[in-house]
Amino acid sequence: MPPNVPTFIDMLADCHKSALHLEMRDLYAVADEAEGFEAWKRGHRTDWDDRDSWWHPYYQAVSEAVARGVSVCRARVVSEPVSDYIRYEHYITEANLRAGEQVRWLPRRRATDIALPGNDIWLFDDRLVRIYHFSGDGVLLDQEVSEDPDLARLCGSAFAEVWNRAIPHRHYNPGPS
Repeated sequence: MPPNVPTFIDMLADCHKSALHLEMRDLYAVADEAEGFEAWKRGHRTDWDDRDSWWHPYYQAVSEAVARGVSVCRARVVSEPVSDYIRYEHYITEANLRAGEQVRWLPRRRATDIALPGNDIWLFDDRLVRIYHFSGDGVLLDQEVSEDPDLARLCGSAFAEVWNRAIPHRHYNPGPS
């Protein structure tokens, strides 16, 4: 990560009202998820009651933000039928929910007329945009932060439209997990 980009956790700690995450990929090749994804494909399931086995600093930061009154929302635009990775992501979203996030899913075919940013983003307090740049196979290449008000408005508008059309996590069925 470039040295001038604050960490996500620092940005969330400085957030006062809302942290909105828009995800639009069907595959993320995130190194710290690879082992869990492979285990899930072999049939391993998380013991959600054993919080120590899955809780990590990201969830703690979300939990603390929510406790301060920050609304933390994640909207995912997904292709259907969904990929194995999206089924896995749906399964592990239980951790996000337990940390206090609200999560919704929008089938991509219902997003055709939404002006979406070209990359996944986090929007903090409707003014700071954290932009994620991925390779074609889902490897995170770079991140940047923008305070451009026009970009923040575009991202906020896109997120709101996706959120309004999206299906709450508990009602979205990606298929067998």
